[in-house]
Amino acid sequence: MGEGEEVEGERGEEVGKGVISDERRDIEAAYKCLKEKYGVKDEQLILYGQSVGSGPTLDLASRISELRGVVLHSPILSGLRVLYPVKRTYWFDIYKNIDKIGMVKCPVLVIHGTADEVVDVSHGKQLWELCKEKYEPLWVSGGGHCNLELYPEFIKHLKKFVQTIGKPKATTANGSEKETVETENQGNKASKESETGTSASTSELSKEIPEASRNSLDSRLKKSKKPDKPEKSRMSTDHVDRFRRRKGLVW
Repeated sequence: MGEGEEVEGERGEEVGKGVISDERRDIEAAYKCLKEKYGVKDEQLILYGQSVGSGPTLDLASRISELRGVVLHSPILSGLRVLYPVKRTYWFDIYKNIDKIGMVKCPVLVIHGTADEVVDVSHGKQLWELCKEKYEPLWVSGGGHCNLELYPEFIKHLKKFVQTIGKPKATTANGSEKETVETENQGNKASKESETGTSASTSELSKEIPEASRNSLDSRLKKSKKPDKPEKSRMSTDHVDRFRRRKGLVW
């Protein structure tokens, strides 16, 4: 949303306030359509502005407090700063992003090529530094002004941003966090109960084990005893003695 260069081309040779006014009407019309015709809420919207289009994008973003996020693709600090490295903002300057970025209250992703010959990468870096809610920027090594989409990391980083800010906001996140904590507590409680049950079972088992061991030992001892053998042995000895006496073999 807010591709400034295309809009400016459609407006012909207009410059200055005429173009800015037209572009503001364009983005306002798109915003109104999303809200009224499609029922899109502010917290569902991600504004995307490239190059000069970052001007109307930040202008709208600075006036909406509940946006989901903003993407600035090769953005400018201001119109005049693209031409001259001025240190202050003049009244006749256009697209004064440097003065509006601090009013944006949602996460901002800045993407800029390090070899941009139209808008120096310093514009993107300074805007990122001025963001209230900074998201990890992407400085595309060797990227120019109009070819960043050709780099694999561009789509990958943009997708990551959309997925990240697509998660519930702080209030909901706190609720989720609370639920997560409660779930973890329940899990810990169940784990402790399981451990307690295991300990109790182990304790009961340990009480039973000695008895079982003693019974087993007694059983083995009974089996190992041979009471008949000594008696049998004594009986055998007496029989032999009587036999010897009868035969007169005892001296």
